[in-house]
Amino acid sequence: MRLFAAVLPPAPAVEELHRAVAPLHALPGADTLRWTAPEGWHYTLAFLGDVDEELLPDLYSRLERAAHRTEALALRIHGAGRFDGRALWAGAAGALDPLRLLAERSHAAARRAGVPMEEHRRYTPHLTLARSRVPADLTPFTTALGGFEGLHWEAGELSLVRSHLPVDGVPGEQPRYEVVRAWGLG
Repeated sequence: MRLFAAVLPPAPAVEELHRAVAPLHALPGADTLRWTAPEGWHYTLAFLGDVDEELLPDLYSRLERAAHRTEALALRIHGAGRFDGRALWAGAAGALDPLRLLAERSHAAARRAGVPMEEHRRYTPHLTLARSRVPADLTPFTTALGGFEGLHWEAGELSLVRSHLPVDGVPGEQPRYEVVRAWGLG
């Protein structure tokens, strides 16, 4: 099962960002990007990859402990950025230190449950909006969305999400995400 730990923004925050992102589709070069669907927008805390089912009970209990050790987070979607000309994203503002701590705890929980984890890097909270197969100049997009200040919301859950990859060769096909388990924060 292909899994990741995440914080999911509430529907009003997603709708607000969707309205702000819509004009970006008219910018030059937008048609070369693969835009993500709003219903899949999330803040990944830890990417676990393919997880053996026998590890799930221990993973669940460790993620539950991580969630309960972390207080609810006051957040908002904020600004924009890019990774190496290949990914356009919206950032976060608010309780970023506790969000980074939750990411650390999620990564450690997976590792301790026996999930082979990649080297852990400093967490950059981001919500992926679009990807490019080749490096692209994403500056017009980050400039257009850079001043975005979303509404305030409270992240009250840590979610374990299953990723169903899109079918190869089907134009416009998007990954589907399914929450497997969720634990309240605090």
